[in-house]
Amino acid sequence: MHPEHDVSLKSLNTFGLPAVARTLVRVSSESEVRRLIDDPQLGLAPKLVLGGGSNVVFIRDVEPVVVKMEIMGRRVVEERADCWIVEAGAGENWHDFVAWTLDQGLPGLENMALIPGTVGAAPVQNIGAYGVELADRFESVDNIDFMTGRTLVLGAQTCRFGYRDSIFKRELAGKSVITRVRLRLPKPWIPVLGYLDLERKMAESGNYAPSARQIFDWVVAIRRAKLPDPAVIGNAGSFFKNPVVTEEQCRDIIGRDPEIVHYPLPDGTVKLAAGWLIDACGWKGKSIGQAGVYEKQALVLVNRGGAIGAEVVTLA
Repeated sequence: MHPEHDVSLKSLNTFGLPAVARTLVRVSSESEVRRLIDDPQLGLAPKLVLGGGSNVVFIRDVEPVVVKMEIMGRRVVEERADCWIVEAGAGENWHDFVAWTLDQGLPGLENMALIPGTVGAAPVQNIGAYGVELADRFESVDNIDFMTGRTLVLGAQTCRFGYRDSIFKRELAGKSVITRVRLRLPKPWIPVLGYLDLERKMAESGNYAPSARQIFDWVVAIRRAKLPDPAVIGNAGSFFKNPVVTEEQCRDIIGRDPEIVHYPLPDGTVKLAAGWLIDACGWKGKSIGQAGVYEKQALVLVNRGGAIGAEVVTLA
């Protein structure tokens, strides 16, 4: 463990926003996390865990110790009657991990291809795309308590997953760090194809029984067509949640605007497409300062060059 001081975070967040970490510690193993906790100066200091920097907006310099998660490793843990259990270190790139599972012949994560960020951040946000959420595939995490240094294995019920939400964004925020994530990939595999973009891909290709690899390729193509590459245009992927309304509210909205894009959910509620709503309000392509709404996908906010965090927050 080698603490770094006054570190620029501009290259460590996908928005490319300027900020400085007073102290940054890179951790590549559980033992390094514990050494940080045992450090007489840094152990009791507030902490901010940073993965791929794709789910953060820096509006000022960071006083808490920035814990840069770099724990790696991927493995198939075990085969069960109804699933395969796979594990990855929290510092692994999420998309690369999804591709790796398919290389092992283990489908189930393909709808979540190309979501930016690290594996460790996936449970925090309960990431999801095209009809599949992390919670649908979740087994457990290893989570180290910043106060005690103890590793706890947390299952789905403890994590309290919600729509882009979890206990890690609430009660455990700043109090612990995820070091490893285990997921369950179901047997038999059943493709999830209910989203309009995937239905279009099936119609275009004439392939109505796609493999997991084909779905992966479609999702990658769809996302690349809609979302800018952070290496070219600073952004954090989809910035907004899709609002969820009751069926009655949805009928009322459709009565006023029949073209609204919406998706019925299993619990009887309806998810509205936030990007469509923003576009309908005339905000696609608009800017405040150097922060703007992306021209190709209104769900995405971008750094047009030299944006600061305050401009992103004001625009949002």
